[in-house]
Amino acid sequence: MSATSPTGAGADPSLRDPSLRDPSWRDWLLSDTPASRSQAAWGARYRLWCDFRANTLAMGGLIVIVLMVSAALIAPLVVPYDPAMQDLTNRLARPSALHWFGTDELGRDLFSRILMGGRVTLGMVVAVVVLVAPLGLAVGCIAGYYGGVADRVLMRVTDVFLAFPRLILALAFVAAIKPGITSAIFAIVLTAWPPYARLARAETLSLRNTDFIAAVRLTGASSARIVLRHIVPLCLGSLVVRVTLDMSSIILTAASLGFLGMGAQPPSPEWGAMIATARRFILDQWWVPTIPGIAIFLVSLAFNLLGDGLRDVLDPKQR
Repeated sequence: MSATSPTGAGADPSLRDPSLRDPSWRDWLLSDTPASRSQAAWGARYRLWCDFRANTLAMGGLIVIVLMVSAALIAPLVVPYDPAMQDLTNRLARPSALHWFGTDELGRDLFSRILMGGRVTLGMVVAVVVLVAPLGLAVGCIAGYYGGVADRVLMRVTDVFLAFPRLILALAFVAAIKPGITSAIFAIVLTAWPPYARLARAETLSLRNTDFIAAVRLTGASSARIVLRHIVPLCLGSLVVRVTLDMSSIILTAASLGFLGMGAQPPSPEWGAMIATARRFILDQWWVPTIPGIAIFLVSLAFNLLGDGLRDVLDPKQR
């Protein structure tokens, strides 16, 4: 009878992969001698998660964001009332078991409007981030890597946008188009990309003359491949931190446009617009404008705490 080689094709898989002999995934992830690139990559991610989890404030911010996003996603299924349904006989009712957050000046349930308004406000934030982050990253990486005329032209355009306050410039763009959610999103995008471009350019300038980029260039890789495959991934860490920290200002800008009548239009339950229509009741029926303000405050604070935690984990200078 022929013996099977302990490392041959018919051997127990646990003899070929040491991680399979260890039932603990934690020990496999934290191994000081990873057996493969995949194990090393997952181990690095797990260590980052452990460092982040140790930050109580950052975890609190993450939990609040997850709860708010989850509530916004399932809002149509759980709202007790139609957010646009008016009941003038029950206008400006105090918070009660029937209406948890009370009602507004038209008798609409504030709890339902807060949940549905989260879909509008957070949806605007997601749309802005999806558009502005790639735009700023592309402009910064191109300017930093190619330099010369491209750098001067792109950075001067960036300086023009940075010269104006974000809200004032956004108001000008919306006024030039027309008030509405779509106009507000594009206005915020046009005013929010310059800081990302500046950050990506600074990261690219520190990377383009390094030895490993020179080695990649010697292999015959094109400039586009170098930027896309080697420089952009190294800029993503700083960009993610900046995006997370900037989300609070994006929320405030979106709410400000709604408050000034340039963003979401009534009867859309957007938090800024809700404060605008209820500001005259702040002394007598305080809950009507205060509750949307608390929602804006909590989400903005949660994103700031999350951004601080990510900066501590992803920025080597903070370690």
